[in-house]
Amino acid sequence: MRTICLYFEIHQIIHLKRYRFFDIGTNHYYYDDYANEYSINEVAERSYIPALSALIDMAKNSGGAFKVALSISGVALEQLEIHAPAVIDLLHQLNDTGCCEFLAEPYSHGLSSLANEDCFKEEVKRQCAKMKQMFGKSPKVFRNSSLIYSDEIGGLVASMGFKGMLTEGAKHVLGWKSPHYVYHCSHNPNLKLLLRDFKLSDDISLRFSNSEWSEYPLFADKYIGWIDALPQEEQVINIFMELSALGMSQPLSSNILEFLKALPACAKDKGITFSTPTEIISKLKSVSQLDVPYPMSWVDEERDTSCWLGNSMQREAFNKLYSIAERIHLSDDRRIKQDWDYLQASNNFRFMTTKNSGVGLNRGIYESPYDAFTNYMNVLGDFIKRVESLYPMDIDNEELNALLTTIKNQGDEIDELHKELEQLQTKLEKGKAAPVKAVKATTAKTKAPAAKKPATKKVTKKEVAK
Repeated sequence: MRTICLYFEIHQIIHLKRYRFFDIGTNHYYYDDYANEYSINEVAERSYIPALSALIDMAKNSGGAFKVALSISGVALEQLEIHAPAVIDLLHQLNDTGCCEFLAEPYSHGLSSLANEDCFKEEVKRQCAKMKQMFGKSPKVFRNSSLIYSDEIGGLVASMGFKGMLTEGAKHVLGWKSPHYVYHCSHNPNLKLLLRDFKLSDDISLRFSNSEWSEYPLFADKYIGWIDALPQEEQVINIFMELSALGMSQPLSSNILEFLKALPACAKDKGITFSTPTEIISKLKSVSQLDVPYPMSWVDEERDTSCWLGNSMQREAFNKLYSIAERIHLSDDRRIKQDWDYLQASNNFRFMTTKNSGVGLNRGIYESPYDAFTNYMNVLGDFIKRVESLYPMDIDNEELNALLTTIKNQGDEIDELHKELEQLQTKLEKGKAAPVKAVKATTAKTKAPAAKKPATKKVTKKEVAK
């Protein structure tokens, strides 16, 4: 049976303020609070709240037949908790319907997968922990920032225990192949891949309200008709986009939400279902491996990473940022960690692009890519000075590596203990575990055994006298 996998991304840009060269060393706060609060309230009011309300209605009215997937960066969750708690409430309501799957992604919505393996793993784990804390579910499927993927990244994601990953159905990778099948990573066949149909996705997110588009106006029955007309053997239709497309890119006055609400009924008439990513990778087998030697993404016509790393300014900023990644890994300073998340966000590098992508780019306070580069490098200069004050650059490499090795070993031990605890809890739930006292005894074995006290010998009065 043919099924639609509908997925939305939620991320929020953290706006940097004007930061001058003379601020370096004197001002350690880098953000435009007014712009951040204004922008997230605007997108919440115009997009997130009405769009999430529509998704909740669709789930309830379909009797559980409608399914959707969401991924939310940790940075976006932080901002929503502070400035738009109503959106958090709606996310909980959507979660309560049982029709929504939450996916994993890098906490910062950054490019760490292209730079530093340890940094990437750490922030994915943090985002997963945040999702588990908020929604009670640990993500099983991964999506990278802007759907960035390569064979190497896929192998890394598989090593973290994920069974599936979302990415782009780019023409230069697929060639004659269709994105409407399940594929798998060439480095690890256990990781299944769901590929975005960029045409069907962009028909909604980019072209829906364009009156000059040849298919305008687009109605739900026509859209489902396109899907139904595909070859019968093509069973998986992946429609991925930003949630802000519903209300921001495509204004509510275009009836975008009415179109969305009509999709489940039209799909049902054609015998087409909706599924979450986990349901698809659990039920369907991979038809082939996907070979992606160089990173691809869902951005611009090239579907690569050139919008972030395409010119010398971007690469200079990127390399300078990740040159201190190992020292950040050692730090437990909360402000340092938070600034690190915000400075990693991919939009900081996107503002520096000199490409003519054909899509309007709002650079915010920046007049040009060179202006964006200068401002970011000023901020980064101050941030690096703060990091160096904690972990000077003249620390011997062997000493730094020893510290990192110790931290890694401790992390591995903690992960093993968590796995043992989860196994014990599973056994308890199934009624197969030993009593609680025995469990405690088993857990105690993981600790270093206490040294035995030497046996004490009673001394007689005669021996004392001697």
